[in-house]
Amino acid sequence: MDAYGTGSDARQGRDDDQDVPAGPAGPGGDIGEAGTAGPAQPAEPRTGVAALSPRYQVGAVIALTVVAVAVCAHLGLVFLHVAPSNTLTKKHGAAVDEWVFPEFEQNWKLFAPNPLQQNVSVQVRAEVSTADGGIRTTGWYDLSAEDGRAIDGNPAPSHTQQNELRRAWDFFVATHDSDDRPVGLRGTLSESYLRRIAVLRLERNDAAGPDGVVERVQYRSRTTNVEPPPWSGVKVSDRPTVRQLPWWPVSGESEKKGGAA
Repeated sequence: MDAYGTGSDARQGRDDDQDVPAGPAGPGGDIGEAGTAGPAQPAEPRTGVAALSPRYQVGAVIALTVVAVAVCAHLGLVFLHVAPSNTLTKKHGAAVDEWVFPEFEQNWKLFAPNPLQQNVSVQVRAEVSTADGGIRTTGWYDLSAEDGRAIDGNPAPSHTQQNELRRAWDFFVATHDSDDRPVGLRGTLSESYLRRIAVLRLERNDAAGPDGVVERVQYRSRTTNVEPPPWSGVKVSDRPTVRQLPWWPVSGESEKKGGAA
């Protein structure tokens, strides 16, 4: 009877029993997808630099800035190295070369109008004084082939294996005339450089043998043309060109010590 009572008292009772909710789902409630109250969703975790504390965020920003500046400086120096002569390269050329050589050297032979179209093989032999007082001449050691074998299949060959002998021979050819006479002081320097390389390589190959001493060395080069593609119609000689240098004595203590190192 009371539950179904009518009149002003019943209406007043209903008003007194009802509480006004604090929100759509009541105090602290949350509306789910179906319109029902549910637990509060956790905030998504921060990732990357934002997840670091402010102290480490500052350190990360500084590190990234240093790396970006270093990369930009490196690209700028390499660009100046390969760019035509200009005011900056004339003024700061020495600093650019110090940074670029030897690890970041650049050249345009691959894209030049006349790229290198020859294979040059550099070989060396020696005259050795033996322990019994005799003199013998070794066979020819193909130094270019040795470097080629060291580079072939190596994903990270050394700069020495790739360029030491090649650059030394180019240096010699550029500073000597057709009669193998040096032109200026740089020509004499190139001979000393090649002599040192010869002694080191012969020592590595144990050319002198037990108790033997390398007395003289001799270089020769064998140059062959790269055969052009058949469709080009260009004909080149397939006969190798041999350039044989005179014997060089190995009399300086520096060369002998270098060979023993």
